[in-house]
Amino acid sequence: MSKILIRGAKVLGGEPQDVLIDGETVAQTGTGIDGGDATVIEAAGQILLPGLVDLHTHLREPGREDSETVLTGTRAAAVGGFTAVHAMANTFPVADTAGVVEQVWRLGRESGYCDVQPVGAVTVGLEGKQLAELGAMHDSAAGVKVFSDDGKCVDDAVIMRRALEYVKAFDGVVAQHAQEPRLTEGAQMNEGVVSAELGLGGWPAVAEESIIARDVLLAAHVGSRVHICHLSTAGSVEIIRWAKSKGWNVTAEVTPHHLLLTDELVRTYNPVYKVNPPLRTEADVMALREALADGTIDCVATDHAPHPHEDKDCEWAAAAMGMVGLETALSVVQQTMVDTGLLDWAGVADRMSFRPAAIGRLEGHGRPVSAGEPANLTLVDPAYRGAVDPAGFASRSRNTPYEGRELPGRVTHTFLRGRATVVDGKLA
Repeated sequence: MSKILIRGAKVLGGEPQDVLIDGETVAQTGTGIDGGDATVIEAAGQILLPGLVDLHTHLREPGREDSETVLTGTRAAAVGGFTAVHAMANTFPVADTAGVVEQVWRLGRESGYCDVQPVGAVTVGLEGKQLAELGAMHDSAAGVKVFSDDGKCVDDAVIMRRALEYVKAFDGVVAQHAQEPRLTEGAQMNEGVVSAELGLGGWPAVAEESIIARDVLLAAHVGSRVHICHLSTAGSVEIIRWAKSKGWNVTAEVTPHHLLLTDELVRTYNPVYKVNPPLRTEADVMALREALADGTIDCVATDHAPHPHEDKDCEWAAAAMGMVGLETALSVVQQTMVDTGLLDWAGVADRMSFRPAAIGRLEGHGRPVSAGEPANLTLVDPAYRGAVDPAGFASRSRNTPYEGRELPGRVTHTFLRGRATVVDGKLA
């Protein structure tokens, strides 16, 4: 593998530096580096970050290859600056056995665009009745450390407690989709003024908050780790803040779309805005931004949820929930957090690389940009501005809420262990 010299990039947004990649690792950082016969990338004005890590991606394979495959999903991840993603378990068959998680893991290794860490199901078939093979999935070649029934809530308190007890033995984490099912029967959007005016079934904030409150208490009681998926309300922020003040081992994520979009968009009845949890109010959005800035919310996770055209091109009530997000995540974070002054680029590296890698216990990712570290890197042009065109997506699906919207920033290069997966904004 040849040498690559990235010249004049602002590492984590700091002073311009040169970074020399030799093989799979960062060989040298500093100024005035002589790379010899290295390929030179002139990166003045660009930001060099550690490769992004997503704790929450739906790759759909096996079973829903009409929406996405591991190959197309990891290509989309690379375009978005990600070098590692965690693949959620709601596939067909469900990733609730060692065999299925190993299949996903091997497909990820074959893709070559991004490391894929499977997430194992908490319960058999995501049915919430019986614990899945947690130990066997952890001991498999995939080495599963994160378990989630995402798409469904583990609403049985006893099963949730047992799962937390079980994963504690190998420092695993249960990632909870916080949605009290009885409180969301028939729900179509956020419960509030807009839902009342539109006559759509409301999804109350308390449906999320009640489960989070229960689960942080359970995690504290057991002495285990719980992670809250796609936190979306101001009340949820306060519960997480309280739990952390107690010193409990609780972490949480927020999606890019919950940092930017509000339930006012549902007035269009465009199903592209139908997502789980639903888009909330402007007050919720501001609370989420502040919580991400102060560290109450640990990280950004995309909840990349691809769907075929026909599952979104229909009436609102019949439409599937979810949005694609891997290719636009960093741009949305730049707009909502960096350009607003809430985070600097070092903060972005923390929330989109260091912390998610630590939560997932993912080795080789979320590492400093320094000599001897794996060359998992992302180069970003923050001055770029452009309208989102889903026709050019690497993902197999096009259900983005940002079509035609101008977003800042563009990933110009992504490196996975020193090998360029994206060059000049295009797949290598």
